[in-house]
Amino acid sequence: MIDVSGTFFFQLGIIIIITAIAAFILRLVKQPQILAYVLVGVLLSPLLKLVTDTSLIESMSLVGVAFLLFIVGLEIDIKSLRNVAFVSSLGSTIQIIILFGFGYLISLLLGFLSLEAAYIGLMLSFSSTMVVMKLLSDKRELNTLHGRIVVGTLLTQDVVAILALSILTSVNGFTVVLFGISLVKFVSLFLISYLASKYLFPDFFRFAARHQELLLITSLAVCFLFSLAFYSLGFSIAIGAFLAGVALGSLEYNLEIIGKVRSLKDFFSLLFFVSLGMGLSLGVIKEKWTLLLALLGLVLVLKPIVIMTICSLFKYTKKPSFLSALSLAQIGEFSLILAAQGLALGHISQDLFSLTVIITLVSITLTSYFIQFDQFFYRLLERPLRIFDRFYTEGLEYLPTPARPKIVLCGYNRIGYSILRDLDVVKKKVLIIDYNPEVITQLVREGYHCIYGEVTDDEIIERMGLAQISLLVSTVPDYTDNLFLIRKVKEVNKKASIFVTASDIDSALTLYSHGADYVIMPHFLGGDHVANIISGLREKKIVLHQERNRHIIDLKERKQRGQEHPKG
Repeated sequence: MIDVSGTFFFQLGIIIIITAIAAFILRLVKQPQILAYVLVGVLLSPLLKLVTDTSLIESMSLVGVAFLLFIVGLEIDIKSLRNVAFVSSLGSTIQIIILFGFGYLISLLLGFLSLEAAYIGLMLSFSSTMVVMKLLSDKRELNTLHGRIVVGTLLTQDVVAILALSILTSVNGFTVVLFGISLVKFVSLFLISYLASKYLFPDFFRFAARHQELLLITSLAVCFLFSLAFYSLGFSIAIGAFLAGVALGSLEYNLEIIGKVRSLKDFFSLLFFVSLGMGLSLGVIKEKWTLLLALLGLVLVLKPIVIMTICSLFKYTKKPSFLSALSLAQIGEFSLILAAQGLALGHISQDLFSLTVIITLVSITLTSYFIQFDQFFYRLLERPLRIFDRFYTEGLEYLPTPARPKIVLCGYNRIGYSILRDLDVVKKKVLIIDYNPEVITQLVREGYHCIYGEVTDDEIIERMGLAQISLLVSTVPDYTDNLFLIRKVKEVNKKASIFVTASDIDSALTLYSHGADYVIMPHFLGGDHVANIISGLREKKIVLHQERNRHIIDLKERKQRGQEHPKG
């Protein structure tokens, strides 16, 4: 027993030390850390064979998956998904059906048996909830338009994956009754989690929050309770952990819980990625390389095209459609779970399982680059992507008068809403440009001049009438987009005032040097606004309770419009 423990401690120590060195090197060269974890797994097991017993590492990695999805559940704002519910539910379902069909048919042509082809079709349909949400969370993009589309799509995929696991587990004796029982079990657990979050957890955690250690252990207990409940009924522990996070996410202590669990999540999810590298079979790459390239083509080329086409058909412009498709261009943990289940049941071969692991590793690693450099890839492919423009122009603009508005507002949500509210007295003189179809639909109902599209689109630029405007305000956070707008305005109108937005000081200074009249920096303006309130209070120019009441009214209006600020 002592020898086993010592061996495991030695192997775990080797993993952590080498992973730290690899992560440090890749951070210096500005590469994603996920790549370091995967490479360490490949190095330690298939190549150098320093880690021979991977079972314990793989078991611990499952805890990492649970913790990661637990935190994602805590951070995710389900209400913010209501504006993308249509594309996330119906659109995702259509996407799964199309990708499954393509994957199934192409797999048959590649020589796979019917059941193996069905597994490939399903595995192709699902993306990595764990990896994508981590990368978007790191970039603080979970609550951007494409982030919300991606999150909603992943949630739909996860539900379908759970149902698929239930069916495939009993494929030899599958009946509608068994499927119905599985569905009832899942819905029942979901309802229990909802009722617990509404009626049980608030009082329970109000007491636990008085003691920091008790808050941590109670939160972990809820995570494991949900995970074990789902596992005991034949579902994935990952979904149980995610729903546990969602159940606690509505509590006022959710940020404290996130802070306490995040370090545990980082450690165990590191082991998850290392274990993926350990599962790599290098011999399969040599023997099945043509098959590997064909399946990778389905994941990296066909899948993004299908997703972008569906987003475009749901009237999203090419930029959020492309960013959503790029973020989902991989297969993930549910594909691995499906493959492992298929292997255990004898439905798929060892070679197909190894190919699934390799494709998962390659696609997940590439996804870390896709998401990190998504704006670069969009600018690189912007011209050929214009083919998608034809899908969304109809019915998403409102120009009731022939007169050109004198003020152009690019980007409505949050900051733009505040600006527009103060410009309400001159509604007919404001033209709003936004790439969220729900926003434009709302503005059309309210009678604003508005156009749906990208601010960098040549046709949209032409329709802004920049030569006649007196003011352009851009709340778009992308630096290159704002630089482009400044240049376009300066080319035709030297007198117009230009307000643009920046997320860091260097970008702001560069925008000033190119002719911006004022650069909006939201995180600094918040401090300036509070300072002005305090100064007004000290000089008795402000009555605090009146300011408080105005703020409460403003917050309620924003909440009704779905303008919750990103958490974390």
